[in-house]
Amino acid sequence: MRTNGMQDEIRELNLAYLMLAQQMLREDRAAALYRLGIGEDVAAILEGLSAAQVLRMASSNMLLCQFRFNDTMLVDLLSSHGRERGTAHLHAAILAAGRPVEDLA
Repeated sequence: MRTNGMQDEIRELNLAYLMLAQQMLREDRAAALYRLGIGEDVAAILEGLSAAQVLRMASSNMLLCQFRFNDTMLVDLLSSHGRERGTAHLHAAILAAGRPVEDLA
């Protein structure tokens, strides 16, 4: 993929993430904080962004969202295809919830 194509993909992903985050925060703030893995400070900023600010942020050349799983066990649990898939996903959610929310600078 060419660099321009990759930057376009990143911009689209950022825009989708920011719009989804705003919607989630407006509908169920507590669930959104957990699912997005963000703190109150970041949530307040995201929720208050204007459409123009969202577009400006989305145009960044770096991903604004980050994966919350960065270890093998959590990835294995989330990708479980066995008959105990529900249990594995519940276990993964418990592990993710126990991790501290990282402040995005």
